[in-house]
Amino acid sequence: MVKVLQQRLLLVFGLCLLSPMVCAETNTSTWSLEQRTPYAETHQQTKLLTLTPLKSAQQTWRICVLVPHLKDTYWTGINYGLVQQSKQLGIELALFEAGGYYGLDKQLTQLDNCMKQDFDAIIIGSVSPKLLDYYSAPITKPITALVNRLKHKKVNTRIGVNWYQMGVTAGNYVKQQTKQPTTIALLTGPDKLGGSDSVEQGLIDTVEGSNVTISAVHHADNNRNLYRDELEALLDTQTPDYILGSAVAVEAGVSILRQYQLTDKVKLISSYLSPAVLRGIYRGKVAFSNDDQVVLQGKLAIDICVRELEGAKAFGDIGPQIKSLYPEHINKNVLKTSLPPADYYPIYRVNES
Repeated sequence: MVKVLQQRLLLVFGLCLLSPMVCAETNTSTWSLEQRTPYAETHQQTKLLTLTPLKSAQQTWRICVLVPHLKDTYWTGINYGLVQQSKQLGIELALFEAGGYYGLDKQLTQLDNCMKQDFDAIIIGSVSPKLLDYYSAPITKPITALVNRLKHKKVNTRIGVNWYQMGVTAGNYVKQQTKQPTTIALLTGPDKLGGSDSVEQGLIDTVEGSNVTISAVHHADNNRNLYRDELEALLDTQTPDYILGSAVAVEAGVSILRQYQLTDKVKLISSYLSPAVLRGIYRGKVAFSNDDQVVLQGKLAIDICVRELEGAKAFGDIGPQIKSLYPEHINKNVLKTSLPPADYYPIYRVNES
């Protein structure tokens, strides 16, 4: 049965690469989500809930969205979800990117422009959890946090997953694979930016006291060349049993392990999903990946923002469930909830007047 499911998904995935219209998605009747409490804390309780997405908006709301970058398929998938739901609801969307997690000044300028222009609300994928503390002007519009932490008394809704739990999930997978002493090296992303530190801490806490040892921790911005340098530096000094990294790091890792002739000795784990990571799972090059359903996150961000503009109370910490993907276990809806179409390019404006 597992082989049949894999063959069907692989066929659909191949068709998507050849003709993305095969994967064209319509809104599902309901979204399976989880509500997390307490708000914005590392350790949370979760409650499953089902939400029926809006089919229309009461008026043509104007929403400004800020994201760290659109350099990888994680944020491209977020963008795709944002755009699809904006089109569905007939609202106006303007999106701006900061160029990377070190673009704090640029994102602050973009925030100021959104605050001063005729937008009804702002959705922020922040480059720093303290972004709003650095913003000196009055905050006069409702703000929703997207993916990344955004600590401020005026932000009471965050769309995303618990990144600490992403580390826990990956750590549990490694622990279950072996009873022998095992080493794992980490290349999760920019240091203490985005979800990198939370993923690391979740994994570290999960493997503490077990036979799994953290052998190295490396950081780099989400750039394949930078990750290649870090991977080469790592493998020149040690051969860990596992390498856990961002999807970009894992994509670079596939070729680096082949270059070092370590494909059969070192297993790759991705903290989140990308098309290349999914292909790697099918081909046995990637052992495991989290899947936090980024397309659904983007859709949900627009949906929730519109609901709050139309009178709903703050939704708190809400988002999709984290899925686990490995060769024997692949989410059959992964191409709908988690990845943009193969030929999709980011869109910055929707229904702009």
